[in-house]
Amino acid sequence: MPTERITFAGHDGSQLAARLDLPDGPVLATALFAHCFTCSKDIPAARRISARLAAMGIAVLRFDFTGLGHSAGEFANTTFTSNVEDLIAAAKYLTGRKMAPALLIGHSLGGAAVLRARADIPSVKAVVTLGAPADPSHVSHHFEDALPDIQRQGAAEVTLGGRPFRIGKAFVDDISETALIPAIADLRAALLILHAPRDETVSINNASTIYLAAKHPKSFVTLDDADHLITRAADAEYAADVIAAWVSRYVELNPPAPPPGAPEGVVRVTEADPEGFLQDIQSGPRHHAVADEPISYGGTDRGMSPYGFVSSGLGACTSMTIRMYARRKGWPLNGITVDVCHNKVHAQDAGLASEGKVDHFRRKIRLSGPLSKDQQAKLREIADKCPVHRTLEGSAHITTELLPSG
Repeated sequence: MPTERITFAGHDGSQLAARLDLPDGPVLATALFAHCFTCSKDIPAARRISARLAAMGIAVLRFDFTGLGHSAGEFANTTFTSNVEDLIAAAKYLTGRKMAPALLIGHSLGGAAVLRARADIPSVKAVVTLGAPADPSHVSHHFEDALPDIQRQGAAEVTLGGRPFRIGKAFVDDISETALIPAIADLRAALLILHAPRDETVSINNASTIYLAAKHPKSFVTLDDADHLITRAADAEYAADVIAAWVSRYVELNPPAPPPGAPEGVVRVTEADPEGFLQDIQSGPRHHAVADEPISYGGTDRGMSPYGFVSSGLGACTSMTIRMYARRKGWPLNGITVDVCHNKVHAQDAGLASEGKVDHFRRKIRLSGPLSKDQQAKLREIADKCPVHRTLEGSAHITTELLPSG
């Protein structure tokens, strides 16, 4: 996934640091990601979701709000409204690059910000919130002990997530005066709400309030026992999968013709869990799967093994080839089942002259329907002509190029 490090002017002219995660191929759509309160663009959930959407052909801009992360400006001088203005500035930057955002994604207070910003970003067709509050003032419980000092002194230093932040009275006044429900009711975009029932930071009641206020099309998906920051890799993967599947209904993704030499496009495999073996597999903008290893081999068994994918390719190609031939002949073939087992055997056991072990695929085909014996025999013969069968039996040529790290 290529990533551009960029800056653009925020609401007050401060330079905001951003990452633009791009697909390897053409950009089919663009998303804008807003991070949680006092977080940054680089939290694991943001990175995982961005990578998943980029694999679909959707570019994602994630940036640090004014005064946070690598962005310039004073956090103490920001408000919820200024965060919304930063989002609008990010959308204008993308529009200037002819990449006007069609999708807004917001985490926690960033979710509230995208709901409010939608009215000022006309290109948006869909909005996603993750653990978002229905009322921006909800965040004040993080520093409620400091509220008297903030009101009396105009600002006070608080500790959030183990880090010091200076919260100003303007921020507190702004979140208390901002009504989000009217913006939700007039969202005029498809809405997906992702929230964990056990979220101890922003309760699930907020998701209910947002859902009831919104008009259709709207969807709610539970994140089960995920924490508020969606820190576990499995939870971030699930959220990314749900967003990727949902957004294709509301954001038009028309893939271009595949590049020369790649008749079916490019299959992208990205490591999803550096601690294990889970792999994220994307084939074009619409087809996604995961590969893994069994638990006994150190994996989490959340997807087929690489050899399982090879066997499934042989089985699927066999079934398709048989069906195409029977359809062309008009034969009464009602159904096809192909069982494939893979093993390594000694070459002599397979009747080959070469030494050492070779891959042995055992394929069992079941055909249903009133087929004659001659028709069954012919379809058995046709099975050996499937392209994947021929590829596995032939000698494939693999070239490898190591790309620059980035």
